[in-house]
Amino acid sequence: MKLTWYGHAAFRIEIKSAVILIDPFITGNSTAPVSVEEAGSSVTHIILSHAHGDHVGDTAAIAKKTKAQVICAFELGCLLENQGVKNVFSLNPGGGYDFGAFRATLTLAHHSSALETKDGLLYAGNPCGIVIEAKNEPTLYHAGDTEIFSDMALINEFYQPEIGCLPIGDVYTMDGRKAAAAAKKFFDFETVVPMHYATFDVLDKTPEKFIKEMAGAKTKVLVLEPGKSVEFKERVKSAAA
Repeated sequence: MKLTWYGHAAFRIEIKSAVILIDPFITGNSTAPVSVEEAGSSVTHIILSHAHGDHVGDTAAIAKKTKAQVICAFELGCLLENQGVKNVFSLNPGGGYDFGAFRATLTLAHHSSALETKDGLLYAGNPCGIVIEAKNEPTLYHAGDTEIFSDMALINEFYQPEIGCLPIGDVYTMDGRKAAAAAKKFFDFETVVPMHYATFDVLDKTPEKFIKEMAGAKTKVLVLEPGKSVEFKERVKSAAA
């Protein structure tokens, strides 16, 4: 698995037979070092945690150009179809589906979700976290935008993610202290990647609070620079159920 961070909550995941974008907020993202065309190159799937503009981002443009399949909550999927996105697969929290190269499951997240249009805000279903499972790859959990909540322990129990992507910026999500508490109390991550910080003036500018709170934990904190990638070794494990 090759994991690339584009800043904020936007990630590119490359595995055998699939290239996945999560929350592809490129246009307007002050930390994104790539163009929409570069981010969308060879993409096969786009998975969205919720409908806010800093997460849906350039989904419609990328999906229309690449024919990538968009995976998201039902109501958000309907709104994107109304914008001309053709290949949408809808899930809701607790539900998952095997897309061949991987299985995606949406989980709970505590946040809000509405799509901004010229006609105002439109209800777009529930905000979600995302679990990606693929054969011989580490399981990844992208928390989306969320507060800490105790049912994160159930996400760990059911999916046992080795990689966690957690928001740490405060104001709209949990801060570094709560994110570290979630990582240490509810999960058994091998690696945790902080996200959703430094993008807007009101957010925490650095991951230092999170790093400090994670001191002494067995989990490795991986701070990526926007545009940088890390590769995780294959591992012997059964295919996603």
